[in-house]
Amino acid sequence: MGAADFSAAPAPLRRGPLAALDLGTNNCRLLIARRTARGDCASDFQVIDAFSRIVRLGEGLMQSGRLSDEAMDRAVTALSVCADKLARRGVTQVRSVATEACRRAENGPDFIRRVYDETGLALDVITPAEEARLAVLGCQTLIDPDAHRTLVFDIGGGSTEVVLLERRHGRRGRPPMIGMTAWVSVPWGVVSLGETEPADSGSEAARMASYARMKGRVAQHLEPLRRLLRGEVHLLGASGTVTTLASLNMGLPQYDRRRVDGSFAATADLVALSHSLAARSPDERAAIPGVGSDRADLVVAGAAILEALIDLGAAPQLRVADRGIREGILRSMIAREDSIRTAGGARRPGAQPGLAR
Repeated sequence: MGAADFSAAPAPLRRGPLAALDLGTNNCRLLIARRTARGDCASDFQVIDAFSRIVRLGEGLMQSGRLSDEAMDRAVTALSVCADKLARRGVTQVRSVATEACRRAENGPDFIRRVYDETGLALDVITPAEEARLAVLGCQTLIDPDAHRTLVFDIGGGSTEVVLLERRHGRRGRPPMIGMTAWVSVPWGVVSLGETEPADSGSEAARMASYARMKGRVAQHLEPLRRLLRGEVHLLGASGTVTTLASLNMGLPQYDRRRVDGSFAATADLVALSHSLAARSPDERAAIPGVGSDRADLVVAGAAILEALIDLGAAPQLRVADRGIREGILRSMIAREDSIRTAGGARRPGAQPGLAR
Protein backbone atom coordinates (compact mmCIF):
# COMPACT_ATOMS: atom_id res chain seq x y z
CA MET A 1 0.00 0.00 0.00
CA GLY A 2 1.38 3.47 -0.91
CA ALA A 3 1.96 6.33 1.49
CA ALA A 4 -0.99 8.41 2.60
CA ASP A 5 -1.30 11.78 0.87
CA PHE A 6 -0.82 14.64 3.34
CA SER A 7 -0.36 17.25 0.62
CA ALA A 8 -1.64 20.78 0.32
CA ALA A 9 -5.02 19.96 -1.20
CA PRO A 10 -7.71 22.39 0.12
CA ALA A 11 -9.69 20.87 2.96
CA PRO A 12 -13.40 20.98 3.66
CA LEU A 13 -14.14 23.22 6.62
CA ARG A 14 -15.03 20.59 9.19
CA ARG A 15 -13.88 20.68 12.77
CA GLY A 16 -11.69 17.62 12.95
CA PRO A 17 -8.25 17.53 14.52
CA LEU A 18 -5.60 19.95 13.28
CA ALA A 19 -1.88 19.25 13.18
CA ALA A 20 1.36 21.21 12.94
CA LEU A 21 4.67 19.57 12.06
CA ASP A 22 8.01 21.35 12.36
CA LEU A 23 11.09 19.65 10.90
CA GLY A 24 14.05 21.65 12.13
CA THR A 25 17.78 21.28 11.82
CA ASN A 26 17.89 19.32 15.07
CA ASN A 27 14.38 18.19 15.96
CA CYS A 28 11.25 16.77 14.39
CA ARG A 29 8.17 17.92 16.31
CA LEU A 30 4.46 17.32 15.85
CA LEU A 31 1.37 18.67 17.62
CA ILE A 32 -2.15 17.36 17.02
CA ALA A 33 -4.94 19.44 18.52
CA ARG A 34 -8.66 20.05 18.59
CA ARG A 35 -10.26 23.44 18.57
CA THR A 36 -11.87 24.45 21.84
CA ALA A 37 -15.31 25.95 22.18
CA ARG A 38 -13.85 29.29 23.24
CA GLY A 39 -12.27 31.42 20.56
CA ASP A 40 -9.93 33.45 22.74
CA CYS A 41 -6.22 33.09 22.14
CA ALA A 42 -5.51 31.61 25.56
CA SER A 43 -7.56 28.50 24.88
CA ASP A 44 -8.15 28.23 21.14
CA PHE A 45 -6.93 24.63 20.91
CA GLN A 46 -6.31 21.61 23.10
CA VAL A 47 -3.39 19.30 22.36
CA ILE A 48 -4.45 15.66 22.01
CA ASP A 49 -1.17 14.15 20.80
CA ALA A 50 2.45 15.19 20.40
CA PHE A 51 5.74 13.83 19.16
CA SER A 52 9.33 15.06 19.41
CA ARG A 53 12.55 13.40 18.35
CA ILE A 54 16.11 14.64 17.90
CA VAL A 55 17.08 13.81 14.30
CA ARG A 56 20.04 16.17 13.70
CA LEU A 57 19.08 16.68 10.09
CA GLY A 58 21.70 19.40 9.73
CA GLU A 59 24.59 17.34 11.09
CA GLY A 60 27.67 18.04 8.95
CA LEU A 61 25.78 20.47 6.72
CA MET A 62 28.14 23.38 7.43
CA GLN A 63 31.09 21.40 6.10
CA SER A 64 29.52 19.61 3.14
CA GLY A 65 26.65 21.85 2.10
CA ARG A 66 24.48 18.73 1.87
CA LEU A 67 22.18 16.66 4.06
CA SER A 68 23.91 13.36 4.80
CA ASP A 69 22.27 10.03 4.02
CA GLU A 70 22.30 9.09 7.71
CA ALA A 71 20.64 12.37 8.74
CA MET A 72 17.95 12.05 6.06
CA ASP A 73 17.26 8.46 7.11
CA ARG A 74 16.79 9.57 10.74
CA ALA A 75 14.43 12.33 9.68
CA VAL A 76 12.35 10.12 7.39
CA THR A 77 11.99 7.53 10.16
CA ALA A 78 10.69 10.21 12.54
CA LEU A 79 8.38 11.68 9.88
CA SER A 80 6.94 8.22 9.23
CA VAL A 81 5.94 8.07 12.90
CA CYS A 82 4.27 11.46 12.48
CA ALA A 83 2.38 10.31 9.39
CA ASP A 84 1.09 7.27 11.28
CA LYS A 85 -0.13 9.49 14.13
CA LEU A 86 -1.93 11.79 11.69
CA ALA A 87 -3.73 8.83 10.14
CA ARG A 88 -4.67 7.25 13.47
CA ARG A 89 -6.02 10.54 14.85
CA GLY A 90 -8.09 11.28 11.75
CA VAL A 91 -6.46 14.66 11.22
CA THR A 92 -8.39 16.79 8.75
CA GLN A 93 -5.84 19.58 8.26
CA VAL A 94 -2.07 19.60 8.69
CA ARG A 95 0.68 22.03 7.83
CA SER A 96 4.20 20.62 7.72
CA VAL A 97 7.15 22.99 7.57
CA ALA A 98 10.91 22.63 7.24
CA THR A 99 13.42 25.30 8.18
CA GLU A 100 17.13 26.17 7.96
CA ALA A 101 18.66 22.78 7.10
CA CYS A 102 16.36 22.34 4.11
CA ARG A 103 16.77 25.98 3.11
CA ARG A 104 20.55 25.71 3.10
CA ALA A 105 21.22 22.20 1.78
CA GLU A 106 22.08 21.67 -1.87
CA ASN A 107 20.07 18.46 -1.86
CA GLY A 108 17.18 19.92 0.14
CA PRO A 109 14.68 19.67 -2.76
CA ASP A 110 15.59 16.01 -3.31
CA PHE A 111 14.99 15.32 0.37
CA ILE A 112 11.60 17.05 0.28
CA ARG A 113 10.56 14.83 -2.65
CA ARG A 114 11.79 11.71 -0.84
CA VAL A 115 9.75 12.64 2.26
CA TYR A 116 6.60 12.99 0.17
CA ASP A 117 7.20 9.73 -1.70
CA GLU A 118 7.83 7.72 1.48
CA THR A 119 5.47 9.35 4.01
CA GLY A 120 2.90 11.37 2.09
CA LEU A 121 3.94 14.51 3.99
CA ALA A 122 4.36 17.64 1.86
CA LEU A 123 6.99 19.74 3.62
CA ASP A 124 6.81 23.48 3.05
CA VAL A 125 10.30 25.01 3.27
CA ILE A 126 9.48 28.34 4.89
CA THR A 127 11.49 31.56 4.81
CA PRO A 128 13.24 32.97 7.90
CA ALA A 129 10.62 35.74 7.97
CA GLU A 130 7.78 33.20 8.10
CA GLU A 131 9.64 31.21 10.75
CA ALA A 132 9.97 34.33 12.90
CA ARG A 133 6.30 35.23 12.43
CA LEU A 134 5.13 31.76 13.45
CA ALA A 135 7.40 31.74 16.51
CA VAL A 136 5.93 35.04 17.72
CA LEU A 137 2.39 33.87 17.01
CA GLY A 138 3.02 30.68 18.97
CA CYS A 139 4.32 32.61 21.99
CA GLN A 140 1.92 35.54 21.88
CA THR A 141 -0.06 34.65 25.00
CA LEU A 142 3.16 35.02 27.04
CA ILE A 143 3.92 38.54 25.76
CA ASP A 144 3.32 41.23 28.38
CA PRO A 145 0.84 43.66 26.76
CA ASP A 146 2.13 46.49 28.95
CA ALA A 147 5.78 46.06 27.98
CA HIS A 148 7.17 48.87 25.83
CA ARG A 149 9.65 46.57 24.07
CA THR A 150 9.81 42.79 23.92
CA LEU A 151 12.53 40.73 22.28
CA VAL A 152 11.14 37.35 21.20
CA PHE A 153 13.61 34.73 20.04
CA ASP A 154 13.62 31.09 19.02
CA ILE A 155 16.99 29.31 19.12
CA GLY A 156 16.90 26.60 16.49
CA GLY A 157 19.30 23.98 15.25
CA GLY A 158 20.52 25.87 12.19
CA SER A 159 19.43 29.45 12.79
CA THR A 160 18.02 31.74 15.47
CA GLU A 161 15.07 34.01 14.77
CA VAL A 162 14.91 37.25 16.76
CA VAL A 163 12.00 39.70 16.67
CA LEU A 164 11.72 43.09 18.36
CA LEU A 165 8.16 44.05 19.27
CA GLU A 166 7.02 47.49 20.43
CA ARG A 167 3.85 48.71 22.10
CA ARG A 168 2.35 51.44 19.95
CA HIS A 169 -0.40 53.91 20.78
CA GLY A 170 -3.63 53.26 18.95
CA ARG A 171 -5.04 55.80 16.54
CA ARG A 172 -8.22 57.80 17.22
CA GLY A 173 -8.77 56.48 20.71
CA ARG A 174 -8.14 52.83 19.87
CA PRO A 175 -6.28 50.68 22.43
CA PRO A 176 -2.49 50.28 22.13
CA MET A 177 -1.21 47.66 19.70
CA ILE A 178 1.91 45.51 19.72
CA GLY A 179 3.78 45.61 16.43
CA MET A 180 7.03 44.31 14.99
CA THR A 181 9.78 46.93 14.79
CA ALA A 182 12.62 44.76 13.48
CA TRP A 183 13.72 41.17 13.10
CA VAL A 184 16.97 39.34 12.48
CA SER A 185 17.64 35.79 11.32
CA VAL A 186 20.97 34.78 12.83
CA PRO A 187 22.56 32.03 10.68
CA TRP A 188 23.66 30.08 13.75
CA GLY A 189 21.78 27.48 15.75
CA VAL A 190 22.83 24.86 18.27
CA VAL A 191 23.92 22.35 15.62
CA SER A 192 25.62 24.70 13.16
CA LEU A 193 27.34 26.79 15.86
CA GLY A 194 28.40 23.75 17.87
CA GLU A 195 30.17 22.31 14.82
CA THR A 196 32.46 25.37 14.60
CA GLU A 197 34.34 24.25 17.73
CA PRO A 198 35.85 20.93 18.89
CA ALA A 199 33.65 18.73 21.03
CA ASP A 200 36.07 19.17 23.92
CA SER A 201 38.88 21.73 24.03
CA GLY A 202 40.61 19.77 26.79
CA SER A 203 40.80 22.22 29.69
CA GLU A 204 38.43 24.56 31.47
CA ALA A 205 40.22 27.64 30.13
CA ALA A 206 40.17 26.31 26.57
CA ARG A 207 36.49 25.40 26.84
CA MET A 208 35.61 28.91 28.03
CA ALA A 209 37.63 30.39 25.16
CA SER A 210 35.67 28.18 22.74
CA TYR A 211 32.42 29.36 24.33
CA ALA A 212 33.48 33.01 23.97
CA ARG A 213 34.23 32.49 20.27
CA MET A 214 30.79 31.00 19.69
CA LYS A 215 29.13 33.87 21.52
CA GLY A 216 31.12 36.34 19.40
CA ARG A 217 29.98 34.72 16.14
CA VAL A 218 26.38 35.25 17.17
CA ALA A 219 26.86 38.75 18.59
CA GLN A 220 28.09 40.19 15.30
CA HIS A 221 24.78 39.31 13.65
CA LEU A 222 22.82 41.04 16.43
CA GLU A 223 24.44 44.47 15.98
CA PRO A 224 21.52 45.85 13.92
CA LEU A 225 19.21 45.15 16.87
CA ARG A 226 21.65 46.49 19.45
CA ARG A 227 21.47 49.91 17.84
CA LEU A 228 17.67 49.93 18.23
CA LEU A 229 17.61 48.96 21.90
CA ARG A 230 17.72 51.73 24.45
CA GLY A 231 16.76 51.03 28.02
CA GLU A 232 15.12 47.93 29.35
CA VAL A 233 13.59 45.33 27.06
CA HIS A 234 11.52 42.30 28.04
CA LEU A 235 12.95 38.96 26.91
CA LEU A 236 10.83 36.00 25.80
CA GLY A 237 12.78 32.94 24.75
CA ALA A 238 11.63 29.74 23.09
CA SER A 239 13.67 26.61 22.32
CA GLY A 240 15.06 23.49 23.92
CA THR A 241 18.06 25.50 25.07
CA VAL A 242 15.93 27.98 27.01
CA THR A 243 13.63 25.37 28.55
CA THR A 244 16.55 23.10 29.48
CA LEU A 245 18.49 25.90 31.18
CA ALA A 246 15.35 27.11 32.95
CA SER A 247 14.63 23.61 34.24
CA LEU A 248 18.21 23.21 35.47
CA ASN A 249 18.08 26.64 37.08
CA MET A 250 14.90 25.66 38.94
CA GLY A 251 16.58 22.49 40.20
CA LEU A 252 13.86 20.22 38.85
CA PRO A 253 14.66 16.50 39.19
CA GLN A 254 13.05 15.97 35.79
CA TYR A 255 11.58 18.23 33.16
CA ASP A 256 8.06 19.47 33.92
CA ARG A 257 6.49 21.56 31.17
CA ARG A 258 3.74 22.81 33.47
CA ARG A 259 6.34 24.46 35.70
CA VAL A 260 8.71 25.64 32.98
CA ASP A 261 6.41 27.09 30.34
CA GLY A 262 5.62 30.70 31.20
CA SER A 263 8.08 30.81 34.10
CA PHE A 264 10.60 33.59 34.73
CA ALA A 265 14.35 33.19 35.20
CA ALA A 266 16.88 35.78 36.29
CA THR A 267 19.21 36.48 33.37
CA ALA A 268 22.23 36.66 35.72
CA ASP A 269 21.44 33.14 36.93
CA LEU A 270 21.13 31.84 33.37
CA VAL A 271 24.48 33.37 32.40
CA ALA A 272 26.17 31.87 35.46
CA LEU A 273 24.66 28.46 34.65
CA SER A 274 25.78 28.77 31.03
CA HIS A 275 29.37 29.41 32.10
CA SER A 276 29.24 26.47 34.49
CA LEU A 277 28.07 24.14 31.72
CA ALA A 278 30.59 25.50 29.21
CA ALA A 279 33.50 24.86 31.60
CA ARG A 280 32.64 21.16 31.98
CA SER A 281 33.65 18.28 29.76
CA PRO A 282 31.03 16.61 27.53
CA ASP A 283 30.93 13.58 29.83
CA GLU A 284 30.36 15.79 32.87
CA ARG A 285 27.52 17.60 31.13
CA ALA A 286 25.99 14.32 29.94
CA ALA A 287 25.83 13.12 33.55
CA ILE A 288 23.60 16.06 34.55
CA PRO A 289 19.91 15.05 34.78
CA GLY A 290 18.01 17.05 32.19
CA VAL A 291 20.99 17.33 29.83
CA GLY A 292 22.05 13.78 28.97
CA SER A 293 24.12 12.63 26.02
CA ASP A 294 21.67 13.98 23.42
CA ARG A 295 22.14 17.58 24.56
CA ALA A 296 25.65 17.50 26.07
CA ASP A 297 27.26 19.15 23.04
CA LEU A 298 24.29 21.24 21.95
CA VAL A 299 23.57 22.94 25.27
CA VAL A 300 26.83 24.90 25.26
CA ALA A 301 26.27 26.30 21.78
CA GLY A 302 22.71 27.17 22.78
CA ALA A 303 23.94 28.86 25.96
CA ALA A 304 26.39 30.97 23.92
CA ILE A 305 23.53 32.12 21.68
CA LEU A 306 21.37 32.87 24.71
CA GLU A 307 24.05 34.96 26.42
CA ALA A 308 24.61 36.98 23.25
CA LEU A 309 20.88 37.74 23.23
CA ILE A 310 20.82 38.61 26.92
CA ASP A 311 23.67 41.05 26.33
CA LEU A 312 21.50 43.05 23.94
CA GLY A 313 19.43 44.74 26.65
CA ALA A 314 19.23 45.48 30.33
CA ALA A 315 16.71 42.76 31.11
CA PRO A 316 16.82 41.42 34.67
CA GLN A 317 14.75 38.38 33.79
CA LEU A 318 13.64 36.22 30.88
CA ARG A 319 10.27 34.63 30.34
CA VAL A 320 10.47 31.01 29.23
CA ALA A 321 8.30 29.58 26.45
CA ASP A 322 7.90 25.87 25.85
CA ARG A 323 6.06 26.65 22.65
CA GLY A 324 6.83 28.18 19.30
CA ILE A 325 6.44 27.38 15.60
CA ARG A 326 3.98 24.49 15.98
CA GLU A 327 1.63 26.55 18.14
CA GLY A 328 1.99 29.42 15.69
CA ILE A 329 1.01 27.14 12.82
CA LEU A 330 -2.08 25.93 14.68
CA ARG A 331 -3.17 29.48 15.48
CA SER A 332 -2.68 30.60 11.89
CA MET A 333 -4.73 27.62 10.67
CA ILE A 334 -7.53 28.47 13.10
CA ALA A 335 -7.47 32.13 12.06
CA ARG A 336 -7.60 31.13 8.38
CA GLU A 337 -10.53 28.80 9.02
CA ASP A 338 -12.39 31.50 10.92
CA SER A 339 -11.85 34.06 8.17
CA ILE A 340 -13.18 31.63 5.56
CA ARG A 341 -16.22 30.84 7.69
CA THR A 342 -16.84 34.55 8.21
CA ALA A 343 -16.65 35.12 4.47
CA GLY A 344 -19.25 32.43 3.83
CA GLY A 345 -17.50 29.16 4.52
CA ALA A 346 -18.03 27.70 1.07
CA ARG A 347 -15.37 25.43 -0.33
CA ARG A 348 -13.79 26.72 -3.55
CA PRO A 349 -15.30 25.15 -6.70
CA GLY A 350 -13.38 22.12 -7.76
CA ALA A 351 -11.54 21.72 -4.45
CA GLN A 352 -11.06 18.13 -3.41
CA PRO A 353 -11.27 16.87 0.18
CA GLY A 354 -7.90 16.27 1.75
CA LEU A 355 -5.44 17.69 4.23
CA ALA A 356 -4.34 21.30 3.97
CA ARG A 357 -0.77 22.27 4.65
